[in-house]
Amino acid sequence: MIQDGVMEGGVGLVLALHVSTHVPVGQIHIGAGPASGGVDTFRASIIGRGGHGARPHETVDPIYLSALVILALNGIISRKLNPFASAVVSIGSIHAGFAENVIPNKVDILGTLRYTDHTVQEQIHAEIKKAFEVAKALGGDYQLKFEIGTPPMINDEKAANLIKQTALDMIGEDNVHTPPDGLGAEDFGCFSELAPGAMFSLGSMVEGDEREHHNSRFDVNDRCLPYGAAILAETTLRFLHQGGF
Repeated sequence: MIQDGVMEGGVGLVLALHVSTHVPVGQIHIGAGPASGGVDTFRASIIGRGGHGARPHETVDPIYLSALVILALNGIISRKLNPFASAVVSIGSIHAGFAENVIPNKVDILGTLRYTDHTVQEQIHAEIKKAFEVAKALGGDYQLKFEIGTPPMINDEKAANLIKQTALDMIGEDNVHTPPDGLGAEDFGCFSELAPGAMFSLGSMVEGDEREHHNSRFDVNDRCLPYGAAILAETTLRFLHQGGF
């Protein structure tokens, strides 16, 4: 949409909602500042020299090397970053080998990193590269590629306050809450980088059968839809009536 020009011509405000199965229907979560993390993917291969499991001294064992690299990766957040920085490095996939007595030639690793500040993003990239250098130091090699994903979603203070005040007027203060911090990714950040904007979480809990997001059993309580549509519409009308920020 952005590539097709939807943000051209002076967009004054972008608004969005995201259903939340952890929040009861009739409630929302809204706050200014970081609302979701930026996300990048890293794909890597640790390359060794395979051989027979009975003769490991004749090999460069990439599984052993990968264990050391993973330890280094897991130390990035706790030992390399400012403890007040919001960031995550997680490994989601490791693949190697095909038999119990054969040391493979390589290990493939797939992971994700999350951040709310681009300076921290750059630091994490640099530290991930250093972690994989462990493989080289012990006689192996590696290939590493970063895939840059969506940026952090930062709720504009004025936009977030407009949503909050609108919701307070419509559903009352008992139903408007500040969201907990989190580093889930959201591509709405691509829009809010280009114009003032904010996203709120819309309660969509199925009571008695709470289901996680990104789950094969995910479901939305349809009773949430009028709340979301009404808050978006009223916020838009108020923004237009006041002539922007």
